[in-house]
Amino acid sequence: AGFVTIGGAVSGDVSGAARRVLVRPGSGAAVARNRRANAVLTMCAAVDATEPVKDLAMTLSANTAPLETVLDTMEIMKVLPHRYPFLLVDKIVHFVPGEVAIGVKSVSMNEPQFTGHFPDRPIMPGVLMIEAMAQVGGIVMLQEPITDGKGEFFFAGVDNVKWRKPVVPGDTLVMRMDLKAFKKRFGIGKMSGKAYVDGVLAVEGDFTFAYVAPK
Repeated sequence: AGFVTIGGAVSGDVSGAARRVLVRPGSGAAVARNRRANAVLTMCAAVDATEPVKDLAMTLSANTAPLETVLDTMEIMKVLPHRYPFLLVDKIVHFVPGEVAIGVKSVSMNEPQFTGHFPDRPIMPGVLMIEAMAQVGGIVMLQEPITDGKGEFFFAGVDNVKWRKPVVPGDTLVMRMDLKAFKKRFGIGKMSGKAYVDGVLAVEGDFTFAYVAPK
């Protein structure tokens, strides 16, 4: 392993540690870590040279403020029927009724699937990534103007799914689901979705849902 130096000016006492990432130059890990490091460096640049390093956490935290929460976990549970350990959306940060929703899932090592998938290399199962995206889609499907939320949606099909990169504990999965069509007569909804980690596409696909009205 070698040190890869990240470009960009950094002020304060954080420059030495923040400018070096211990990775193999040219590896996929190097590219991903460099991208994350550059994002951190951009935030660090806002820190005045006289500002104590102890305030860096506050500065970095302030950069997440524009990510407004539209629906928190408790509000999501009023829309979706899922509960622990299968509620896979932490918050909704963008929502246009009948059109699109963007949700966030913070991946934690404490989640039960990592006990066996895999013990020596924890990776979020691809099927759970798809399920998490489907739940974001449910935020659109189970609210007006699509339905009154009293019925249920089930998977009817998944097409053109491609997993682009592993998702591991510590990652934040940002998922967008767009409604393409809803045939109310048949209760069939079509959606397309993409999910990202650190701005890099992790998974994408097309979803078909079947709506079952309450009896």
